Amino acid sequence: MTAIHVSIPVRTLEDFDETLRFSQSRSAKITRLIQDDLNDDGSMTITDASTRQLMAALTSREDVDDTMKTLLLQILAKSL
Repeated sequence: MTAIHVSIPVRTLEDFDETLRFSQSRSAKITRLIQDDLNDDGSMTITDASTRQLMAALTSREDVDDTMKTLLLQILAKSL
């Protein structure tokens, strides 16, 4: 392991910390993110998608019933 120092905006760090599970360290998650980026083949995985992106994707699926689509669209419109 090698220690490094990076500077990022405070708000970015706060947002990042909110993504961590209680037992997860910053270093472990940053290492995983860097490794994922280095191994990236350009395709997006489901874990990369935001909740909003996932909800939008569900509205275009044929196997999602109309009631669910309506609810998802209402939620998406409300959060704009």
